[in-house]
Amino acid sequence: MVIINKNIVYVAGLPRSGSTLMCQLLGEHPDIYSTGHSSPLANTVKTLRARLSDDPFLLSQLDVDFDLVYQRLTNSFRGFMNGWFAETDKPIVVDKNRGWLNGLETLVQLDPDFKMVICIRDLNQIFASIENRHQKTSLIDFPDDMADLTTYERAEKLFAVQGVVGRPLRLIGQLQDVPKELQSHLYYVIFEDLVSNPVRVMNEVYQWIGADKNKIDTNNLTVKPHESDSYYRFKYPHNTHSSIKPPSVHSIPNRIGNDIYKEFEWYFKLFYPGKH
Repeated sequence: MVIINKNIVYVAGLPRSGSTLMCQLLGEHPDIYSTGHSSPLANTVKTLRARLSDDPFLLSQLDVDFDLVYQRLTNSFRGFMNGWFAETDKPIVVDKNRGWLNGLETLVQLDPDFKMVICIRDLNQIFASIENRHQKTSLIDFPDDMADLTTYERAEKLFAVQGVVGRPLRLIGQLQDVPKELQSHLYYVIFEDLVSNPVRVMNEVYQWIGADKNKIDTNNLTVKPHESDSYYRFKYPHNTHSSIKPPSVHSIPNRIGNDIYKEFEWYFKLFYPGKH
């Protein structure tokens, strides 16, 4: 039977919530391999599963000997994931993709000891960050055509059920209902804590994933080439920097802030109790 031969740290969470910074800081550890980029691995695994599920020949093989063929599938998926990280000898590797948020059942099958770091942030500042960036790049449209919408309409679309923020946000809400044994595989990192006290937060993360403590020089971080922001139309930049500086706090219209709180009150009560 094939097993996953690396300790994979799956990084997911909300947009503009520090996942790029998290991957950069994880990569500062000598035992952790982190490219810092968003990875297509989650989407590739899901696409492969969909294709195989539609293959009539494979389905007929499952009819003949389900247990054997299903074990072959499991071995093949694990082998694919092992091959994905074959370029490094480091024992811990990082894979970043928000798609892992709705992939827990798959991970339980393929990587039963998985660990997922979920990055979160004040929802008002997530919206403010996106809106502020748009004002600087307003001559380029969003991938989902939001440039001609009003600020309020953009907020509605971003936080909608299938929105860039709304989709992962609702998935995080649903994660609160998974069995307790699965909850132990999830670790939430609050963006505001990460940027204000990165050494403490990262040593807690290192300990949770089973790595030794590591002293980070937050004024001399490794800057790596970032992923192609053109894919996201430059609305959600992924730049890394040599030092950590808390981002500017932006204001948003009261109406938008009130609507966000009203719809996602559970989120604020869970992660920001007493602050709203």
